[in-house]
Amino acid sequence: MPRRIIDISVPLKAGIKSDPPWALPKIDYHDHKMTAPPIAEYFGIALDQLPEGNYAAREQVQISTHAGTHLDAPYHFFPRQDERTVPGGRPSLRIDEVPLDWCFQPGVKLDFRELPDGYTVQPEDVQKELARIGHTLQPLEIVLVNTRAGSRYGEDDYVDVGCGMGKAATLFLLEQGVRVAGTDAWSWDVPFSVTKQRLAEGADPGIIWEGHRAGREIGYCHIEKLHNLEALPPDGFMVACFPVKVHRGSAGWTRAVAIFEE
Repeated sequence: MPRRIIDISVPLKAGIKSDPPWALPKIDYHDHKMTAPPIAEYFGIALDQLPEGNYAAREQVQISTHAGTHLDAPYHFFPRQDERTVPGGRPSLRIDEVPLDWCFQPGVKLDFRELPDGYTVQPEDVQKELARIGHTLQPLEIVLVNTRAGSRYGEDDYVDVGCGMGKAATLFLLEQGVRVAGTDAWSWDVPFSVTKQRLAEGADPGIIWEGHRAGREIGYCHIEKLHNLEALPPDGFMVACFPVKVHRGSAGWTRAVAIFEE
């Protein structure tokens, strides 16, 4: 059967405004000439005995598990999950414990690009968009949120733009059986700069990371820093977002893709 795959991941790239300064990735590139002298010395041969004096290209990377397109585990959100169904909750799943069948499921795209920057998405916004596209959520479907931030990746304002998913909207998805969702913004929640401003204006601190905190009540994962969601229809595709197996990690990088059987 013919198959088409659309990449919905960002490139992991240094030197762009992909994260706040304290979280930016660092990548050192070592080309074939740079790596040749130490390997020649190791093997006890002359440099010109390597093909044209070349060895191997490689990169030395210093990054957070939350750099680039990544899948957050419930452990990232809070030490416990499922407090709604288990008295006292249970230990949150880490990234190497997330069920892999959560990570390969039919996808649904919600187009929130027209919502204002910093807007907190509510359940009625999700319901309105589902009605517009004529889709009823099914358990384990992967919901992708297309915001204005997707078009700003790498630009100076990337971490400060786009709408964010509120706690109530996130719980609405989880109550329908969704266990993986994703956004093309820097965070599932509204930008930190917006939250900081609202706190300065007297907002309750409960707004901090409110969408993430929904995982305390019902355990789930979400993908951050997706890309190219504009290329997707509302539904009719599969999403694959298997995370790198970081031992007891809070997140794992993923090459998220949308798959169409044609």
